[in-house]
Amino acid sequence: MKRLLNTLYVTTQGAYVSRNGETVLIRHEEKTKLRVPIHTLGGLVCFGQVMCSPPLLGLCAERGVTVSFLSEYGRFLARVHGPVSGNVLLRREQYRRADDLDASAELARAFVVAKIANTRTILLRSARERPEDDNTRALSDAAARMARVLNDLRQFVPLDTVRGREGDAARAYFSVFDHLITANKDHFFFHGRNRRPPLDSVNALLSFIYTLLRHDCDAALESVGLDPAVGYLHRDRPGRPGLALDLMEELRPPLADRLVLTLLNRQQLKPRGFKKTETGAVHMDDDTRKEVLIAYQKRKQDEIQHPFLQEKIAIGLLPHVQAQLLARYLRGDLEAYPPFLWK
Repeated sequence: MKRLLNTLYVTTQGAYVSRNGETVLIRHEEKTKLRVPIHTLGGLVCFGQVMCSPPLLGLCAERGVTVSFLSEYGRFLARVHGPVSGNVLLRREQYRRADDLDASAELARAFVVAKIANTRTILLRSARERPEDDNTRALSDAAARMARVLNDLRQFVPLDTVRGREGDAARAYFSVFDHLITANKDHFFFHGRNRRPPLDSVNALLSFIYTLLRHDCDAALESVGLDPAVGYLHRDRPGRPGLALDLMEELRPPLADRLVLTLLNRQQLKPRGFKKTETGAVHMDDDTRKEVLIAYQKRKQDEIQHPFLQEKIAIGLLPHVQAQLLARYLRGDLEAYPPFLWK
């Protein structure tokens, strides 16, 4: 089993990341802030005005450490990685199935079924944990609508139908997402999903953590030899990592949505940590962003029982485990791709 490697997030503006032998060195204002051995890292993510030296990028490429560059507010910009180490036959099979709409529909159905089941788990858990009221009934009603969508997906359906059902379930889920937030409702509210840019604090938080999860899914797919750009539910589009977005669908509820709700409902984040710009976009300040990054890393350390492997793993390994299972399916080692179903 692949050990859980750490992702190093560099958020200090003006920081310079360089190589010192086998160590990643971070300096700011001519002072060394951190030294990290390269073998302990699985990824490096730089926010905003952070510079990396060419020798450092070369070391990361050699050791399989993906370097991602994001804007100061978490918008993905670019990624640097070394030579692809995947089996060419695996990628050829990935591309063949992406060109086959029926094969794409079957895989897309697996991703969507897991996404709906996992988001439904969030609604049902919340409904059980609170007194009976109008909000609880709304959560139960949304969960029931999602159950009907799941029933529609029990058998093979065309790709366009899969995508339509996914949209139906997403609308049901986000229509009651605001009921899941129980603290600081004057500031932390959700009236619908918006992005590019996010227009409220909850959407800003969701988008930020989704970006972190996308980085992990990208890296996981690369590590098993799959091409993150060629997906099944998310069709080819220049600059879009379709397969990484596919893999994210089933992992958003346990790794992202649950974390967002925990941070808000436990009041770990303060309203003053979110700032609205003149354009209406909402961004987190530096301290809030760092707190979210720490919480995300801690969440990845939590252990769960994987329903297919029947082994305890750190939840942060889910992208790697699911990428491995997907590769095994494409190679013909498994009869079907087993998506992650959260209990």
